[in-house]
Amino acid sequence: MTEIMPSKSKKTARRLSLALPATSANLGPAFDAAALAMDFCIRIDARVAETFSITASGRDREICARVHDHLILNTYREVLTDAGGPPVPLSLRIANEIPIGKGCGSSAAARLAGIALAVHFGQLRWTGEQIIREASRREHHPDNASACWLGGLTVARMSGETEVQVVSLRPKGKWPLLLAVPEQSLSTEQARRVLPAQYSRADAVANIQNSMLLLAAFTEGRPELLSAALEDRIHQPYRSGLCPLLPCLKQLKETDGILGVALSGAGPSVLMFVDPRASTQKVRKIVAAHLSRSQLNAELLPASIALRGARLTKS
Repeated sequence: MTEIMPSKSKKTARRLSLALPATSANLGPAFDAAALAMDFCIRIDARVAETFSITASGRDREICARVHDHLILNTYREVLTDAGGPPVPLSLRIANEIPIGKGCGSSAAARLAGIALAVHFGQLRWTGEQIIREASRREHHPDNASACWLGGLTVARMSGETEVQVVSLRPKGKWPLLLAVPEQSLSTEQARRVLPAQYSRADAVANIQNSMLLLAAFTEGRPELLSAALEDRIHQPYRSGLCPLLPCLKQLKETDGILGVALSGAGPSVLMFVDPRASTQKVRKIVAAHLSRSQLNAELLPASIALRGARLTKS
């Protein structure tokens, strides 16, 4: 597990470089319990400065460059204030590849970045477990934060705001992915508002069974199980109206090299698992044509599971 140990004196804590991967949570039936890291990320280079400033490039540059009400800086300030230390002004250089507000773990990555910056520049003696717990508390669920920090596939449990248990797994075999990202964003709060307060026993049992089957598919290298294992009754049926890509792309599962389809996080992006024997570029063309016939638009991003999580360089 990645840990940040403080420098011996505040004078030496001048710079921290971070790379935090995108994540896809829920994975169908594993609602708020599992996620995987993907091989594109946000990179942050932070230095002590006279005033707070940000230079940004890449995706959603305008959002990333706003100093006011910035999730990374807000988290950084709040953690240090809670710890009893003054926040040292920082100059950030951000290169972002993660779509913001589209179910790809952008908020978890930003919160983890803010916490990591606070630990480094505030000389806090926090372990990786503490960093994940703090990010999970702020996110209100542990799946994205654990996968982002640890990489691979993570299964996470959270009880209250203080207890978080995480297991990081290396999926067996190859798991090529194709991510469909629409132009519009969707807040997690809005996506949660459409969920019911109660579920039937049949729905709960079905999701437990499918979650266990999904875990077996990854650990045993059984991608043929994905079509059934990704079925969900807890959140996807209720979010389909907000995420039109999902019902459209589910029509392609078990055809044309697509093994399974799931909403990425709370949406609106959709994650597709591609048959490792198929050509991802060919599958991408098939998906693009299907979306066009359905009068839907999305950016199609080939990806894979990132086995490595947060990467830190200190100086």
